[in-house]
Amino acid sequence: MDKIRHGSWDLTATSYQEGDNSLGLAFRYGAFAMLMMAAAALVASWFVPTGVIRTALLAGTGTMGSMGIGWLLAKALADWRRMRRTSLLLDLVEGDPDYCFVTDGRGGLIGANKSARTRFSIDEGTALAVVLRDVFASAEGVLYRLQNRAESDGYAVEDITSHAEGFRVYTRLLPGPIVFWRLEPDSAQHSAARGDQAVLTLGRNGAVLYMNARARDLAGRRVKRIEEIIEDMPLRSGSVHVVTTARGPVPMILHSAETGAGRIELSLLPVVEREPVRDPVAEVDGGFDNLPVSLVKVDADGTILRANPEAQRMLSLSGPTGGNLAEHMVGLGRPLVDWLQEAMEGRGLHRSEFLRLTRDDPEVFVQVTLKQVTEAGKPCLVAVLNDATELKTLEMQIVQSQKMQAIGQLAGGVAHDFNNLLTAISGHCDLMLLRHDQGDPDYSDLVQINQNANRAASLVGQLLAFSRKQNLRREVLDLRDTLSDLMHLLNRLVGERVTLTLKHDPILPPVRGDKRQLEQVIVNLVVNARDAMPDGGEIVVETERRVLREAMERDRAVVEPGIYVSVRITDEGTGIPKDKLQKVFEPFFTTKRPGEGTGLGLSTVYGIVKQTGGFIFVDSVLGQGTCFTLLLPAFEPTTEAQVPKPEPEARKLPEKGSGVVLLVEDEAPVRAFAARALRLRGYTVIEAETAEEALETLEDKSLAVDIFVTDVVMPGLDGPTWVREARKSRPDVRVVFVSGYAEDAFGEGHEEIPNSVFLPKPFSLTDLTETVHQQLS
Repeated sequence: MDKIRHGSWDLTATSYQEGDNSLGLAFRYGAFAMLMMAAAALVASWFVPTGVIRTALLAGTGTMGSMGIGWLLAKALADWRRMRRTSLLLDLVEGDPDYCFVTDGRGGLIGANKSARTRFSIDEGTALAVVLRDVFASAEGVLYRLQNRAESDGYAVEDITSHAEGFRVYTRLLPGPIVFWRLEPDSAQHSAARGDQAVLTLGRNGAVLYMNARARDLAGRRVKRIEEIIEDMPLRSGSVHVVTTARGPVPMILHSAETGAGRIELSLLPVVEREPVRDPVAEVDGGFDNLPVSLVKVDADGTILRANPEAQRMLSLSGPTGGNLAEHMVGLGRPLVDWLQEAMEGRGLHRSEFLRLTRDDPEVFVQVTLKQVTEAGKPCLVAVLNDATELKTLEMQIVQSQKMQAIGQLAGGVAHDFNNLLTAISGHCDLMLLRHDQGDPDYSDLVQINQNANRAASLVGQLLAFSRKQNLRREVLDLRDTLSDLMHLLNRLVGERVTLTLKHDPILPPVRGDKRQLEQVIVNLVVNARDAMPDGGEIVVETERRVLREAMERDRAVVEPGIYVSVRITDEGTGIPKDKLQKVFEPFFTTKRPGEGTGLGLSTVYGIVKQTGGFIFVDSVLGQGTCFTLLLPAFEPTTEAQVPKPEPEARKLPEKGSGVVLLVEDEAPVRAFAARALRLRGYTVIEAETAEEALETLEDKSLAVDIFVTDVVMPGLDGPTWVREARKSRPDVRVVFVSGYAEDAFGEGHEEIPNSVFLPKPFSLTDLTETVHQQLS
């Protein structure tokens, strides 16, 4: 961290003892713990064979790494602010004739002004109590007592005399925590001590052995025992006692010193009336207005008594006074006046609150800390405002990341269960359709069941797109052809009150992606544009070739240099407010009324675009419209890919097949359908519910098996694991993997299993039998 230079002092973060700030220790150790956990999760992910667990470990790596870095940045910012505050305070008192010191919360010396450096021998980091041992008999006790009072009241003042030298000691506790100390030499008292003080000598048991002339004049007589003139016994050196004089009781400061032989010498000094103690933070060089910190003085009901220029800019105030604090910030969860009233009563002063400013621009968060002060004899509060927008933004990003991760895992799990159910439903429907022809009364009902099962499968695909786990059937696409084919459907969707215009760049490179998924992206964006124009208007869909010569940073994303295909969907609708622009891609966030939208459309679009390797950005102006921009990487075919390959001749699959199939599936309805479908096509089917049961079956060496049809994710051993084990003794057996999860359930980084294909659920009777036939042919 950069140093802040002050006189002969280098103020750095190490100038402060971490022991006085448990929150700082928690942040630092917590951050290092998070980074270590992130590193451990990253290392562990390389040794985990299962894709789901590996994905969870990588997600945990990102989350914990982000939290650790965020916590370290927050701690560094707090240390820098504390150093700046300390440096400014030392600058304010550098020329003060009194002795001024600044320490951390545990008494370690951070800095001192010129007078203190000249008078005392001090080094950075030395305890202040050690420095003051030459002037105070019990410096540790004095400083401890004053600091405790300052922590309770905000400041403390006490007159202390020791070793025949007197000081008025002033201390104040500031945020950080840092502690300010001022020692004012008691020159008036010492003047009296040198020539005009009352002196008495005491013997054992309080007998007065001697009184000088000033003491006799003060008492108006010769006294025999000290109790005759001191009303509030016992004696306390350096304290104020009530002395009975010829003119009545008078408060005086008593100093005592042992002179030997059991004798004690007492000095009685008058209490000198002083000017009120100056507060360097509030008064020196107009500190309240000149401090680079936002400060607001308020009373118990929140009325703003005074705001310095920094606070006026932060709160958008027209002047230093007027208005109520509750008008400018919200988010406490209870009335602001209740919190202020508690602070006036001395409760919760050391606990900060995070509030949001009620401004029209993007969200601004502030950390508010309250301190009690007295102004013109009337108590009030000083609110210290620190901009906490970056910290809250980081916190919200971490929360959003965790929420997206949790919802993504939930979507993947739900999709898996649904795919198993849909496979059983559509599969048994296919079996029933084989026993009914089109003239049968039940045929149309079965077709309806089959079609609705396919619609449900499409919905599951959207869930997987949202969680970015769907299987993409990538192909090279010319978006001009794709959009032209889609125009008929889009025109029907937007209706007669909306005009749809399509503009193409004549030189548009191809892209590589899933045609069905990209069509879904365009449909979702166009439908949203239509809904934003209830009174009609024009939607423009425009394609363009875009070349980035250097990296483009926008919305926390970095687009690398290269050639991209840009697709812009622009409407003339109501627009999106600034504070909601960054939330439109969040799951379940919608500006539509209840019943008009689920909030999954744009999050699904975001998932598809990201999985395709592209980017999506949004611009909007209230009352003028919105523009969504897609940036998809242009596809650059290799020389081999440019050579046209002869298409294989289509061949009709035979009605019957032959061979032995080992079917391994833990879902009984799916296993029952698949077994019947394969037997109907002439295959011999051996069923197993688990991978362990399948391996036990294969122990029979006389059993000939031609192909394995197995689920990927199962209790116990998963599909790829047991297949690799079985292949050790049967290396030539072919494999068909089926799964309700995405194809990445195999796990990245694992060796691909030869002579195997993947069939995603839900699959039909024809899909299953044709896949098995292709593998065996």
